[in-house]
Amino acid sequence: MPTIAAAIKVLEELAPPSYQESYDNCGLLVGYAAAECKGILCTLDATEDVIAEAIEKGCNLVVAHHPIIFGGLKKITGRNYVERTVIAAIKNDIAIYAIHTNLDNLLTGVNGKMADKLGLENRKVLLHRQNNLLKLAVFVPEADADKVREAIFKAGGGNIGKYSECSFNIKGTGTFKAGEGTNPHIGEIGKREEANEEKIEVILPVYKRDVVVEAMLEAHPYEEVAYDVVALTNYFQEVGSGLYGELPEPMVEKDFLNMVKEQFGLQALKHTPLMGKPVKTVALCGGAGSFLIKNALGAKADIYITSDIKYHEFFDAEGRMVIADIGHYESEQFTVDLLHDVLEANFPNFAVLKSGVRTNPVQYFM
Repeated sequence: MPTIAAAIKVLEELAPPSYQESYDNCGLLVGYAAAECKGILCTLDATEDVIAEAIEKGCNLVVAHHPIIFGGLKKITGRNYVERTVIAAIKNDIAIYAIHTNLDNLLTGVNGKMADKLGLENRKVLLHRQNNLLKLAVFVPEADADKVREAIFKAGGGNIGKYSECSFNIKGTGTFKAGEGTNPHIGEIGKREEANEEKIEVILPVYKRDVVVEAMLEAHPYEEVAYDVVALTNYFQEVGSGLYGELPEPMVEKDFLNMVKEQFGLQALKHTPLMGKPVKTVALCGGAGSFLIKNALGAKADIYITSDIKYHEFFDAEGRMVIADIGHYESEQFTVDLLHDVLEANFPNFAVLKSGVRTNPVQYFM
């Protein structure tokens, strides 16, 4: 059987922890990563009922979208559902892993599943996340440049959007003088040498810095390697909050809202006044998305679908688009399918289950 760490590795390759927001608390919240994994239960929320379900189904890893521990716990006495859930998990050797805003911040993550349900095309991020890219520059003897480049590419450097093995290379002359006690790859101790070198430049994600640099150093022939790692303000095209895209064909507003109700299983939804024009460009954000209203307007969206909009925030539509609040749980419900499918694809002969507990605390009296 795989370990819990093996499942975590898959999840963190899907949504690197460095993509989470500063206020968030993603990762392994309860349990031992080194423990053998007997089964995985995917859920939107890790609640007491979900832990009970995990026990019943023989799963000792609960993968949840929302972190059950969001702030610090100073006492664990069972006085509220958070503490009771943590106690139940610990008593029954059940690990809890949260994959929250790092999954929100992927174009193919939470919002991607919403867009799938609506058939959106030409998808783009609404608000890009910065400070996630680095540039590595390294100086290599010409004869070894291909070997070092290949090592960098294999470790995950040089990817830009849907392009891979991207680099910029400049040939020039390097100088150095080896001191006593060295073992120079080129030249003699105590004598200044000149070498034909290449400067290799690549872009890499922040979370891959250590592995890419280690691979580069391993492949490099020099004892002392000259290289730079520089932080960039550039952003990934597919990393950030929310998304917008286009319907294959424009739709009448009421027809579109009826499709939203059907696809998301809604009893009702709240929206600003309809504008009497076709819906073509749709913006969306799973969970609380009022912070992206201006971005949706900037994208010239005809409608913005999200949740947790306050009364006065509906006015921010400015009569320029429709804002539709479909509910927090409802907007993120298909995240469970995403997590299940990714884990099952990596562990095809292992129990990866979707929770049958509907954790939505909001009910409607019809």
